[in-house]
Parts: sequence; C-alpha cells; structure tokens
Amino acid sequence: MRSLCLALLTAGLLASTAATAQTTMRIGLQDDPDVLDPVRARTFVGRIVFASLCDKLVDITPDLKIVPQLAESWQISDDGMSVTFKLRENAFYHDGAPVDAASVKANLDRAMTLPESNRKSELISVASVEAPDARTVVLRLKEPDASLLSQLSDRAGMMMSPASFDKDPGRNPVCSGPYKFKNRVQNDRIVLERFDKHWDKDSYHFDQVVFTPMPDTTVRLNNLRAGSLDIIERIAPSDVAAVKSDAKLRLAPVTGLGFQAISVNLANGPRADTPLAKDKRVRQALDLAIDRDVINQVVGEGMFQPAYQPFPPASFAYDKSAERAGRDPQKARELLKQAGYDRVAFELTYGNNTTMQQVFELVQAMGAEAGFDISLKPLEFASLQSALPKGDFQVGQTGWSGRVDPSGNIHQYVTCKGNLNDGRYCDAEMDKLLNEARSTADEAKRRELYAQALKKLQDEDSHIYLFYLPWIFGTQANVQGFVPYPDGLIRLKDVKVAKQ
Repeated sequence: MRSLCLALLTAGLLASTAATAQTTMRIGLQDDPDVLDPVRARTFVGRIVFASLCDKLVDITPDLKIVPQLAESWQISDDGMSVTFKLRENAFYHDGAPVDAASVKANLDRAMTLPESNRKSELISVASVEAPDARTVVLRLKEPDASLLSQLSDRAGMMMSPASFDKDPGRNPVCSGPYKFKNRVQNDRIVLERFDKHWDKDSYHFDQVVFTPMPDTTVRLNNLRAGSLDIIERIAPSDVAAVKSDAKLRLAPVTGLGFQAISVNLANGPRADTPLAKDKRVRQALDLAIDRDVINQVVGEGMFQPAYQPFPPASFAYDKSAERAGRDPQKARELLKQAGYDRVAFELTYGNNTTMQQVFELVQAMGAEAGFDISLKPLEFASLQSALPKGDFQVGQTGWSGRVDPSGNIHQYVTCKGNLNDGRYCDAEMDKLLNEARSTADEAKRRELYAQALKKLQDEDSHIYLFYLPWIFGTQANVQGFVPYPDGLIRLKDVKVAKQ
C-alpha cells in the first residue's frame, strides 16, 4: 500500500512538473509595437505586450465585465461626477516602489497633460485627480462619463513608475505587471522576465515571455508548426482549416470589438490637398466602389464580417440600418462627375502584412472600375503609426481593436481634438452628439445619439469602414489555460505549457 501511495505521489509530482516545465512563453505578433509607453503608444500589438507588462486600475472578463486589478474596488457618486478607487496594498512597480495613490495620480495627470499623449480624449471627462490617502484615488469629472471605467481597463488605466517618466519610458518601461521589461531588439523581439514582487505572481508560470514580430502570416504559422512559437495572433482565415486539422495545434478564435477602415486626410498638412479632402461626394463615391462582401469572401474566408460603422454587432450602439449589400460603381462614377472629375488618383498608405496587402489590392481593383486610380504605399507598421498623426498620407489604413463602451470606438477618431483623428475631421455638431452620448447613463438615449452621429458620419465619409476584426489565435496543443478575449489581448494568467 505504501509503495502504491508513493507511486501515485510521484506520478502527481511528475504531472505537475510537466505542466510547468517550459520556462519561456514565445508569442508571435503580426507587427512590431511602437513605443512601450502606454500614454504615447498607438499600436494594437503594443497592447498585447502591455497585457503582461503593465497592470491597469481595472480589467475586463471574457464576457466584458469590469473587474478589479490594481484597484480592488470603486464607487461612482450618485450624481456621476466622481469615481473613488481603493487600491490594493500589495502592488509594486518593477523598480520596487509601491503602487500608491500619489503614483496613480501622477500617471493620470501625465496621460491628460503630456503634449504627445494619445490618452487625452479617453480621459477628457476628468477634471482633476485627488489622492487623499495612500490607497484612495478620487477622479473628479467635468461631466458624467459612462465610458470611463472601460477606458481605464486599457492603456489609459495602465500604471508606470513615476520615477521612470523622465528616463525614456518608451524604450525602458517600468510598469507594474506580472512581467518586467528585460530588453528589445527593434523588429526582432521584446523580452520580458518574471516579476517576483507582483501581487498575483502565483498565477503566472513563465520565467520569460518573448514577443517576436512576424508580419507574414505564413511565416508566423510555420514557426508555430515548427514548435518555435507557442502562441500566435491573427492567423489568416485561409489557414484556419489547416490549423484545425493539425493535431499538434489548437485554434482559438473569438469575435472582436474593433474594425478595419480607411481614413481620409481632410486637413492634416499639405497632403490633404486632394479631391477626396475637398468634396464629400468623392469620398462617398469611394465608399460605394468597395464591396465588403467580396473582401469577406476572398480574403476573409467568411470571417471578415462587413462593416459600415465603428460599432460592432455586440454593441448596443450597433445600427443595422447602416448596412447595405455589394457595391454601386455606376453611382460612384456619377458622384465623381457631379463633383467635376472623370477620374481621381490618390495614394493609399497601409501596414505591410499579408492580409492587408490582399485587402487593399482588392480595394485598388474595385476602385479602378469606379473611377479611382489608387497607388498602394505599404509601410512597416511602426512607420505607418508615425506617418498617420503627422499627416503624411492621403488615405490611410486605420484599424482599431475595439473597446467595451461604444464611445471608445468613435470619440477619439472623429471629435475635433480626438487623439486618433489623423485626418482632422472636425464638426461641432458631431462633438456635441458624442460628448452628450458619453455623459449620459441612459442606454436608450445613448443609442439615439449614436444613431444621429452615425448618420452624419456616413454622409461625411471621413472614415470608410471595411470589416469587423475577428481575433484568430493559434497555440501549441500543449498550451493549457489560454482564453481568447474579445479585445484581442493575450492574457497569460493561469497559462501553462505541458511537457510533450
């Protein structure tokens, strides 16, 4: 009996060891992130890295509920004009400093005031931040903001050590997540290592996490098949069947909250001097030239649901009346003639990866039939993110991974001072509608306001939406505990790799 118990105990120990035998998690990304500073960052892949590097005040669950992270609890005042957070006691930055109220105030103040901050419009409702004691943070608002908690579940709520603010945090981030920054080789890898003082360290099982950018979907998948990567994001729809049929791999898809679109440069520098910028009829013609159903079937293999608005079908703001079928090149040509053009030439700038190359080659061909001569300008993704805010584009790819609240999918893109409004669309009525929609808690009222904003947005066509983003992950079959989230981020809590 004793020998049997010993054998069972030994087997249990071996099984436990097998599940945590691998000390490095290797993740393949579609693009190389931009700066690793949550306040200044723009890229989606950067958010994937931040999910392991930088804790937030709050997080979301797979079914989009707001849950505690650095803040253990929060309370919204009856008038909606303040939010009070209680911080956990055992959280630390990677330099050993405690995550206290003063440091949270410093982070939020920086996000709201730094000239190059991309979080300003996400926190625009915040009038001031107070730290009455070490564990209490109070946000005083200019007006009620139904979207604020969802904004704080992402980059606006990520905390960095204030001591790192003047030490180039984009290159040397000092955050508070389960893994700390070790090193980076641009366009090659980002290496994080386990942070032993993390408040939830027992839920994280790797000594290192290595992120490797691989823009080519075939290269990413081949590296997964070869065993040199454990998880990859954005598997090409054309490869889904191959992954499903491979016993060594697992497919983990989830419907996302975001979109892919193109943005017209209306007023951002000299490159805005185009027919598209001058006349909305030309933009409407381009919109009518594009068949989203063709993009869905040819490139998306049925997984790129056509989009005509920034709100995904899961959102209460989604308006089905905005949808249409196919395309209308004849009407597009008529609109061009009304605007005084036989043909219109422009340059379309986009991130150079396999999928988007295919998408925009289709857009180029469809546009040609409707009177547009489109030259394609592929850029490395980091270069694209640099070009867009500077106005170094005529029409540019704009993708958004999506937010839980509808305000997060539109406000920063089309309000006059929106930090992601690269084309500089500006309309006082639009600002009023979107600000009012964000400040009311009544969902029915918000839905009506967003419907009015959407009608105006479709008439102006400053952004032409193409499809909703599915997040299609692939993993080694021995990766245990991985759960895909609708925001597309890779969370490594409770993820293990079993020994094969």
